[in-house]
Amino acid sequence: MTAKKKWSAEVTEHSDAMDLEDHIFEADDARKIAASLKRSAEHSDRRQAEPFQSAMSMLNFYINRAGKNLPQARRKVLEDAKDELRAAFGRPQQD
Repeated sequence: MTAKKKWSAEVTEHSDAMDLEDHIFEADDARKIAASLKRSAEHSDRRQAEPFQSAMSMLNFYINRAGKNLPQARRKVLEDAKDELRAAFGRPQQD
């Protein structure tokens, strides 16, 4: 395993971000991903920011760490999850 993979796994597992449902970023339903992130953010004892910010940050972290290796279809689901997350928290949609 490369140092980068170890680093990102370490951040995901042991950061003060929040506790995530296992394999949530592998789900094919953007609404399910958003609901899980919202639930995790609201119930986590490890987050330091507001629930919306923590959930969105974790989603962006996952997308950014995958980088060019993230297939277009997978990226679309995760980008759609951002919109679903905004809706779940009653935030305005971004263009």
